[in-house]
Amino acid sequence: MAITVCEKKYTKEHEWIELSDDQKEGILPVPHLQRSTFITSKTQCSYKANNKLTPSPSPTGTIGITHYAASSLGDVVYVELPALDLEVSAGDSIGAVESVKSASDIMTPVSGKIIATNEKLEEKPGTINKGPEGEGWIARIQVGDAKEVEGLLGLEEYRKLVEE
Repeated sequence: MAITVCEKKYTKEHEWIELSDDQKEGILPVPHLQRSTFITSKTQCSYKANNKLTPSPSPTGTIGITHYAASSLGDVVYVELPALDLEVSAGDSIGAVESVKSASDIMTPVSGKIIATNEKLEEKPGTINKGPEGEGWIARIQVGDAKEVEGLLGLEEYRKLVEE
């Protein structure tokens, strides 16, 4: 099945979401972005603010941190992954990333149910530094309310936020 990758959307807390046609992959690296959480999903994409987007009724997504977040944290030494089947609301902490400099909670940009985690990060947490918006993804979520994606930031809005 072909993957249709949509525009990523971001939160002010540096999370991101991207929806794709299938429920597996769809994550592409976005250069020049740093600290954030991301989410890829089944049909449409988003970052958090005021960009209007009409996602599918119940997409799936992938959550992680942006390049900006990973850069700000420094070398990641530990990742606390969320529990499977965990029901979450937008803005809830679903885990944490610890580095040699600091620790940061991982917030979910949308409500839903955690359906998978990136177990590779338990053995190789530094994967986040190498590809935070790709192979360093943290969890996959079945999105509970796809309308929450509408309030996320577009790429240009997110870039402006990071540049401030």
